[in-house]
Amino acid sequence: MSSPNRRVAIMLDEQYQELEVWYPFYRFLEEGMKVDLVAPQAGVVYSSKLGYPCVSTVAADETQGSDYDAVVVPGGWCPDFMRRSEQMIRFIQQCVDAKIVLAAICHGPWMLCCTDALRGRRATSFMAIRHDVINAGGTWVDEECVVDGNVITARKPDDLPAFCKAIFAALKE
Repeated sequence: MSSPNRRVAIMLDEQYQELEVWYPFYRFLEEGMKVDLVAPQAGVVYSSKLGYPCVSTVAADETQGSDYDAVVVPGGWCPDFMRRSEQMIRFIQQCVDAKIVLAAICHGPWMLCCTDALRGRRATSFMAIRHDVINAGGTWVDEECVVDGNVITARKPDDLPAFCKAIFAALKE
């Protein structure tokens, strides 16, 4: 499906949504991709909304967005924690500047709102943050998965199959 030489970053912080981290993580590994869990600190255990642990592999200030072919921003409450960290905001801005695939699901577009990535683009998210997407210059739509250029967004865990398919398609290009 995708090139095994691809490198993907999944952003991580406290209170992440379990499926939105682990489903893409294992799908990328199945395709032979290198996956890094990028967080404020490397080697730290971050707990999900339900307490499921995830150990970060790379600190945001020890890598560059241009090192990756794609970045995934999961939902849950972790984007709210991520945007409190200047190094996490700097990392997502580097991803935007590198023009890699920017994939965000549920509350994940909150991190894209810290950049200009949504300006002039169609996007979706969990409905509670639709005004944040609109205020960041995006056109919010209630669709399973929206692809606008290199920006891929989805609403909720139920949309993960379409979300991952869209990411794989973008990485094939």
